[in-house]
Amino acid sequence: MEEQKANVRAVERALDILLCFTDATDLGLSEISSRLSLHKSTVHRLLATLENKGFLIRDVETEKYRLGFRIWELSANLTHNDDPATMLLPEMERLRDLVEETISLYVRDGMERIRIQAVQSKQPIRRVAPIGARMPLTVGASSKVLVAYAGAAVARELLEDPDWPDFVSRESYVEQLEQIRQQGFATSVEERELGTAAVAAPIFNRNGQLVASIAASGPSNRLTQEKMSQYAPFIKEAAYRMGKMMK
Repeated sequence: MEEQKANVRAVERALDILLCFTDATDLGLSEISSRLSLHKSTVHRLLATLENKGFLIRDVETEKYRLGFRIWELSANLTHNDDPATMLLPEMERLRDLVEETISLYVRDGMERIRIQAVQSKQPIRRVAPIGARMPLTVGASSKVLVAYAGAAVARELLEDPDWPDFVSRESYVEQLEQIRQQGFATSVEERELGTAAVAAPIFNRNGQLVASIAASGPSNRLTQEKMSQYAPFIKEAAYRMGKMMK
């Protein structure tokens, strides 16, 4: 039993090491050890194993590690024909060309949202949207859409979260959720990032279940409230078409 627990703990630590690279490209032994609060000797053994299996690559000059090719091999099998990130890409490109802003697709994972697909704007000044980014549900147009249509239990859990940010009014947030359900879309201006704005709508599958949110985002001096109100019908229409494609 103790050996089994030790094996599970080693697997968890190895996965924690890989997760360190979600927000960093290159990391050294000391950096990883500090992030995970683990002894360097323990981290070194796990790094050696991950390197040997091809999940990490070590730069012999800098002694830093980066993700290896084995990750890419795994990710090649991640998307399928019925995966939203693949299936909805043509519609996202069409919407991008219509509103001329960056289009992002988000899903909810617990109390966070994840960007699972993005089509960058062709504008010289644009919002760059990295795929795989995780963001809180307390701010942002897509966050509010995902909460507004997720059900009362999700909203209640979020509102009761002790880590709720002080700069966001719970009362105002609840009012916004109700408004989103009435109008079918959400907007945000500099809620998460200075200088950015976004307008988002929900995507429901053919069974009426919420599966994702689709958003257009860009510089707030270009994507004004007037512009977002103008684009909202296009985004809602695109979301409707996307939903019809999904079971």
